[in-house]
Amino acid sequence: MIVRRTTRKEERWPPPKAKLNALIEEAIVDAYGESEQRVGFYTMLDDRLETPFKTEILGVAVTVEKIDMTDDETIVAICRNGRDRQSIPILDLPLRSPRPVGAEWIEAYRSWAGGK
Repeated sequence: MIVRRTTRKEERWPPPKAKLNALIEEAIVDAYGESEQRVGFYTMLDDRLETPFKTEILGVAVTVEKIDMTDDETIVAICRNGRDRQSIPILDLPLRSPRPVGAEWIEAYRSWAGGK
């Protein structure tokens, strides 16, 4: 049996701006240009976001199996429902409670992408 940790209930959601800024800095510290910064975020999401986890897209329960990056550098969540599989841009991925460990990295990426 696999036991999944979730973010603690007492944690503020979304995370405070100061925490998001620290995560953004950690993701892009050695990156030059937007392309390398996206790869920095992809690396952090791939390393720190605990998959698989469940969420809901348009009222349908799905399992996020993994994170991937497309050829055009879009970070996507690979979602499955039964035999059906679809990639959803991580910026559009709804997070329901309990959120998976590492969900703050999705929020940091959203903050970075919205501020460019």
